Amino acid sequence: MKTFKELREASSKGKSVFKQKMNKITVEIMKDSKGFTAYVDGDKLDTFRSQSEAEKAAKTVVKELT
Repeated sequence: MKTFKELREASSKGKSVFKQKMNKITVEIMKDSKGFTAYVDGDKLDTFRSQSEAEKAAKTVVKELT
């Protein structure tokens, strides 16, 4: 039986274009056919048209979390 973590990782298809720790919180941006999807601490944030928009949104969320 698959664990929840394995199911969540399976749904994150695409190529990782940005992966960095910001204030001890992992931020990753994946590129797929729909656009750039931002993940903050393993949770999907949203899908954006450009990588820069995704980075700005992730930085804002990390700032609010800390």
